[in-house]
Amino acid sequence: MLTPAELVGLIEAVAKGDQAAFERLYVATRAKLYGVVLRILRRQDLAEEVIQEAYVKIWNSAGQFNPALSSPITWMASIARNRAIDIVRKKSEASIEEEPQAMEVAADSPDPLARREMTEELKRLLECIGRLEPDRQRLVLLAYYNGWSREQLAEKFSAPVNTVKTWLRRSMLDIRECLGL
Repeated sequence: MLTPAELVGLIEAVAKGDQAAFERLYVATRAKLYGVVLRILRRQDLAEEVIQEAYVKIWNSAGQFNPALSSPITWMASIARNRAIDIVRKKSEASIEEEPQAMEVAADSPDPLARREMTEELKRLLECIGRLEPDRQRLVLLAYYNGWSREQLAEKFSAPVNTVKTWLRRSMLDIRECLGL
């Protein structure tokens, strides 16, 4: 994997229309973005389609990337994740009772390979999520890891949508404070 500084350089080159830089960016980040999308969609065919759309948007939006606001991989992952969430929301025929095992992400003892691949940033994030109350942990993971809408969360937690929004906002503020942001 390339360093964040190298990724910034590639995105800057992509913004100028450099196709070779775009190819390097794609090769360096595709596995990560595909993993994010596949966790949300759980279907390879849809995940591949979303990845293609995400990279088209990355190509078209590269000039808008600001490294002062986020890391390159975070920016690209949010583009892919948001598109995947759009697909999930459109396919509302999936029952929200089929809750994925979102809490496995915050497991105390991941397998050795997963532990080795975790970045320090991810470890810090999971530690901060782990400090939330169990219901808030579940809420945050379902919303941001699995792409559940506020309406789905409100139904799942038997609470009004505005209350869910408040819980999410407060939880995110607690996580940001824990991370020192």
